[in-house]
Amino acid sequence: MNDANDYVNTHDQLSTLGGVNPSGKDSSRSSSRPSAEQRVERASEASKKLVGTKEKGNDSEPRKPKGPVGLDIGTSHIVAAQNKHNYVYSVKDLNAFFTVPNAKFAKNILSQKEIKYYENEHEFFIIGDSAQSFANMFNVNTRRPMEDGFLSPKEDVGLKVIEAIVSSLIPGPEKPGEILCFSVPGTPFEGTGSVVYHESVVKGFLEKLGYAPISINEGMATVLSELSEDDYTGIGISMGGGMCNVCLSYLSFPVITFSIQMAGDYIDSMVGKAVGEPASRIKAIKEEELDLSKEPADRVSTALHIFYDEIIFKLLETLRRVMISTDKIPKISTSIPIVLSGGTAMPRGCKEKFASKLKEINLPVGISEVRLAGDPLNTTAKGALIMAMTEAG
Repeated sequence: MNDANDYVNTHDQLSTLGGVNPSGKDSSRSSSRPSAEQRVERASEASKKLVGTKEKGNDSEPRKPKGPVGLDIGTSHIVAAQNKHNYVYSVKDLNAFFTVPNAKFAKNILSQKEIKYYENEHEFFIIGDSAQSFANMFNVNTRRPMEDGFLSPKEDVGLKVIEAIVSSLIPGPEKPGEILCFSVPGTPFEGTGSVVYHESVVKGFLEKLGYAPISINEGMATVLSELSEDDYTGIGISMGGGMCNVCLSYLSFPVITFSIQMAGDYIDSMVGKAVGEPASRIKAIKEEELDLSKEPADRVSTALHIFYDEIIFKLLETLRRVMISTDKIPKISTSIPIVLSGGTAMPRGCKEKFASKLKEINLPVGISEVRLAGDPLNTTAKGALIMAMTEAG
């Protein structure tokens, strides 16, 4: 698909805080179901809560969710969020795996050390952060069940791995039929991958776990999490590992959604090739040392600046092309904010670099400011939780 008009979502695809069920089915449950206004208020309150994050440890028993759940299935991490009394509780794990031969002795060791895995006839599949620990010991890379924002066509066990990781974070709900909202990418602009296929297979295994799953665009989840005080009007951009997802929302209606398949993994790979270093080492430097507000001091930081510039320009230029290609954009009299989320947006100076590049692009709407989400790594899961709460009775 090369026509920018293909990336415009009109009213037949809208999922809103007003209570439109993305499935198109009647979501009424009883006469006591909260009104649309009440659900909007609940969502607004949830968006203001702080997130309490827990890394999923090998010795942690997963909690059966009680109430709605938000789930971010990202290329790099999987994050689940639940609403507590005065905060949003989230738990996450690495979306990766590592295989070792199936042997009885090995199984005993894995069980004793409480390492997360599942098995088939020939192999143990070590999953999540445990996989990274094994990969580090053997000085090799983990395998990834997702690539460029979608299930990887290179890994026929990818869906099974994701099922195992999700089940280790949030097993079946305490009450069958609990609403779970999971994130899906936008259609790639001049890219590959089927949103329909990805969404359908993820929804299928979540139903088997006992949930009533609905989906939300990843960029829209950023809007719901961060733009309640702006009446959910603005542009949400999630800069993850496999892709950057974009949503222009007007009063909670996702008017435009799309993605580009250039993000953190692309930066790591391209910088690594340019300077002759492993992508894993580049990723560590990017996450721990990079400061985009300073002039680069060596070859690695120079290359990181160059490829950040490339991605930001590609993102903004694609946004401009999509926006000018459609007449579906509402007339917005005031300037609107852009909010950035995701791990790729976290290095110091990224927000400022983005704002600087924005001045070079003539968008058809005014931009009031560029913000960084309050908790970039948990933004998508929190936004998905907010949508789940509005759909729950």
